Amino acid sequence: MTGVPASAAGGSSGARNAKSVPGAVAVPGAMGATGAVGPSVAPGAFGAAVVSGVSEPLVDSLDSGDQEGGKAVRGGKLGAAAVNQASLWNIANILTMIRLLLVPGFVALMLAEGGYDPAWRSFAWAAFAVAMITDIFDGHLARTYDLVTDFGKIADPIADKAIMGSALICLSALGDLPWWVTGVVLGRELGITLLRFVVIRYGVIPASRGGKLKTLTQGVAVGMYVLVLTGPLATLRFWVMAAAVVLTVVTGLDYVRQAIVLRRQGITDREAASMEAER
Repeated sequence: MTGVPASAAGGSSGARNAKSVPGAVAVPGAMGATGAVGPSVAPGAFGAAVVSGVSEPLVDSLDSGDQEGGKAVRGGKLGAAAVNQASLWNIANILTMIRLLLVPGFVALMLAEGGYDPAWRSFAWAAFAVAMITDIFDGHLARTYDLVTDFGKIADPIADKAIMGSALICLSALGDLPWWVTGVVLGRELGITLLRFVVIRYGVIPASRGGKLKTLTQGVAVGMYVLVLTGPLATLRFWVMAAAVVLTVVTGLDYVRQAIVLRRQGITDREAASMEAER
């Protein structure tokens, strides 16, 4: 009984597969489907990768981390990580740096002509307002366009403390604001900043919504004190500052709670990793 040789059958099958599978290329001399030597097919992305003339869609799929034999392509993961990592020199971080540079200019304007000239105080208020506005925009841009970086998480609150601290100290030195208010606000701000650095080994505590509300209320209150106001506006700024002090204390306690939770979680994770490594 005359039959078709196995090698011929394998070759015919391979040729048919080469025509039916998009992107597949026949490789002469490769092992056929039946194990005999003959024309065979390298189907899918793997065949396109090893044969010259790779189609662009398959190159793109490999670059994006396609899988081969159940294992993700290592280069795809590394490429995705590099793309997702926000650059240090992004617009959000640049705004934060501008806010830091505004601090010495604000102090100079605030203390010009003895610190009591309404015109110079108005210029100082303008510099302070620009700093507060950049604080709003840098956070919004970072969250909206995925520009959050560890530098931004740390530098942003430092910039806030610098402009706010310089304003409070200038106001208290000029006799416009009681020193105890400056002490409470700066004590909380410096304490939380130090706390961030202490727990940074376990993670970074991002600025919360309560912290942003506190910063906004402080900004409005201090801005009203920077301006030379009289009458009802002078009374209003007192109550706005009182609300700012309350928010300062409440959010400070909340950050302490977050730091404790973060530290405990970090210690637990390290112990679990150590026990896993010993097995």
